Amino acid sequence: MKNRIIKFVRYGRCLLLALALILLAGCGEKKDPMEKIKDLEFTVLADENVPEELKAVIEEKKNLPFKVTYQDNGFMYICVGYGEQVSGGYSIAVNALYLTENAVYADTTLLGPDPSDVTAGKKNAPSTPYIVIKTEFVDKPVVFN
Repeated sequence: MKNRIIKFVRYGRCLLLALALILLAGCGEKKDPMEKIKDLEFTVLADENVPEELKAVIEEKKNLPFKVTYQDNGFMYICVGYGEQVSGGYSIAVNALYLTENAVYADTTLLGPDPSDVTAGKKNAPSTPYIVIKTEFVDKPVVFN
């Protein structure tokens, strides 16, 4: 009888140890899928360096705000347009372009013209500001911020 009790206690300890290990394994740190893995290197392209097929898409969409991605020859092109603006002189800043576990995140901001240029009558024709960002191809969706 004493042997049975000892075996039962040993079995119980092993069972508790196994259960504790299983629970601890489940408490491991989980990675946030939106956490930045790395910043992506990029180039902002001048109009003459934009692929022709992409230029045609931009031309079609530029009067309204748009977000487009395009891939060609191992590169990804991320395009953001802000639609028609009342004057010229706008620029676009790339705040961030980075890779996460699930996506590429692109964050841009439209910057207004210098107020002195607008009041002096400069750059008073409407414009359609957009930016084309070229980076390495990544087979993940792009999330625009």
